[in-house]
Amino acid sequence: MEKTRVSAFALYQTVLEKDQSSLKVAHKKKKHNENARISKSSKKTKRKQTSTLVVRDVEEQIAKLEPPHSSALEVSHLLASRKGVEGPALDTLLVDLAKIQSSRERANRLFDWLIHPVPAQSFFREMWEKKPALIRRHNPEYYNGLFSTMEFDRILREDDVQFGVNLDVTSYTNGQRETHNPPGRALPFAVWDFYKRGCSLRMLNPQSFSSTVWNVLSILQERFGSMAGANVYLTPPGTQGFAPHYDDIEAFIIQLEGKKHWRLYKPRSEEEVLPVLSSPNFSQSEIGEPILEVVLEAGDLLYFPRGFVHQGDCLPDDHSLHITISSYQKNSWGDLLHKLVPAALEMAMEEDVEFRKGLPLDYLTYMGVQNSDKEDPRRAQFTEHLLSLIKKLTSYAPVDAAVDQKAKEFLHDCLPPLLTPEEKACSVQGAPTRWEGGQALQVKAHIKAQTKIRLIRDGIARLCSEGDAVFLHHSVDNSRVYHKEEPKCFEINPEHTDGVEFLIRSSPKFVSVGSLPCDTIEDKLSLAELLFEKGLVQTSGALLFS
Repeated sequence: MEKTRVSAFALYQTVLEKDQSSLKVAHKKKKHNENARISKSSKKTKRKQTSTLVVRDVEEQIAKLEPPHSSALEVSHLLASRKGVEGPALDTLLVDLAKIQSSRERANRLFDWLIHPVPAQSFFREMWEKKPALIRRHNPEYYNGLFSTMEFDRILREDDVQFGVNLDVTSYTNGQRETHNPPGRALPFAVWDFYKRGCSLRMLNPQSFSSTVWNVLSILQERFGSMAGANVYLTPPGTQGFAPHYDDIEAFIIQLEGKKHWRLYKPRSEEEVLPVLSSPNFSQSEIGEPILEVVLEAGDLLYFPRGFVHQGDCLPDDHSLHITISSYQKNSWGDLLHKLVPAALEMAMEEDVEFRKGLPLDYLTYMGVQNSDKEDPRRAQFTEHLLSLIKKLTSYAPVDAAVDQKAKEFLHDCLPPLLTPEEKACSVQGAPTRWEGGQALQVKAHIKAQTKIRLIRDGIARLCSEGDAVFLHHSVDNSRVYHKEEPKCFEINPEHTDGVEFLIRSSPKFVSVGSLPCDTIEDKLSLAELLFEKGLVQTSGALLFS
C-alpha cells in the first residue's frame, strides 16, 4: 500500500495558491445552497444475533490464537459474524442496486453488504478512525465476483499493464524490502516467473481493468464522501511482500482467495495517530508486540484505521489474494484548514487595518528561538497580540468557499460512474446517433417542457463561484486512471444557475424541464439540452432523436 506522496507544502503550492482568489471572491458573492442532502437511511435488515453474541464469538477466536494473546483487552472490540448469517452474492446485489433510484442509497446498501453483519451506524460510531475490526464469515464465497487470480491473468494477457505504473513486483526477506520492476509491459511470462520465484504482485489500480471493481468503488465513494481506491495483492505460499508500515488511508482488507497471516500494531505514539502521510518501512524492533495476530481466510474482512502498523505473510501451504479498498486520504479538518486559513488571512489583511499594521521595530531582539529563555514582558505582550489576531481571523473565514474547494478536489479524484443499462438508455451515452448513407443521423434529442430529467448520480456535480463566474464541476468525464484527466467543469450562464441548483437539490427525483426555475421556457430547454449533451442528466424514458 505504498504510494507516491505529496508533501503538505507541495499540496499547498500546487492547489491552494491558484484557488485563493476564487475563495475570497466567492465569500463575498451570492452563496449557493450547498447543504448536502442527507440520504434516507436504508431500512435495517433484521439480524438474528445480538452484538453481545458477536463479541463473544471474537473472544473465543482470541482465546484460540497461537501463541496465546497477552493483550486480549486491547482487541475486545473485534467483531466476527456467526456462521450461517449471510448477505446476497455480489452479482445479485449489483443487479438489485441498479434498480434503486438514489445513488446515495446504493452506496449505503453496498457498504452494508461489505461489512455485514456489523451495522454501519455501530461501525462508524465505534470503530471508524478508532480501532480495527475483524469480520469472520466462515463463507469463502462471500466476496466471489469481486476479483480473482483468473481475472488477474486475463488482465495481464489482454490489457497494457505496465511495471511500476499498474503492477509492482516486491519481496521482503531477512528484514529487507525490495522492488523488482523491470521496464515496460508486464507480460504474463515475466510476471508469473517472478511469482514462481517467490515475489508478491501488487496491482495498483485494478479499477482501470476490472469493471466490477470500478463499479464497486464508484458506488462506495458516495458513502465516504471521499475517493475510494483499491490495490490487489497476490502473494505466493510461504512469502511476505512488504515490510511493516502504516498508511494514511482507512483500509478494508478483503480476503478473496487462500489465507494470509496478519499482525497489527497500535500507533507507536500520539503523533502517529491518524497520520498525514504513510510511514517508511519499519524493522521488527521498531514496532513492538502486535495487538492482533490472525489468519484471514476467504470471505473474511479486516478493517484498520490509518496509523496502525501492519504486516501480512502467507502460510506455507496456500497462496493469498486480497484486495484493499481504501478511502479518506487527505480528508481531515487540517486539510480543510489548509485551504481556509490562507484565504481568511488574505481577506483579513484586505479589510482590517489591524492585520496590516507593522510588527514592533525591535521584535527580533526578544522573539525567536534564541530569545525563548529571556524573561522579557514584551514576549508575553507580543504573543497575546498575535493570539488576538488569530482569534479575530475566524470572522473572515470563508468556510463555504473552502468546502467547495475540497468538493472540487473530491470530484477530480472520483471515478466516473458505471451506468446501469437503464441509465445508459436514457442518457446521451445511449443516443442512437450514427453515420449512415453519407450523413449523420439522429443527432437531435427532442427535449420538451414535459420531459422529466434528473442528475445521473446524486453527487456527480457541484456549483462553485470562481471570480465573477459560476462553474459546474463534475466527475462524469473522469478517467478510471487516477488524475489522468484535468478537472472537468464548464461555466454556467447566470440565467441557468437557479435551475442547476434546483436539479442538485431535487436529486434523485425526476423533475420536468418546465419546472426548472429559469425565467423563460427557452432558458429551461437550453439548460436541459446542455446538461443532457454533457452526460450529466438522464431522462425518465428514452428520448426521440432526429
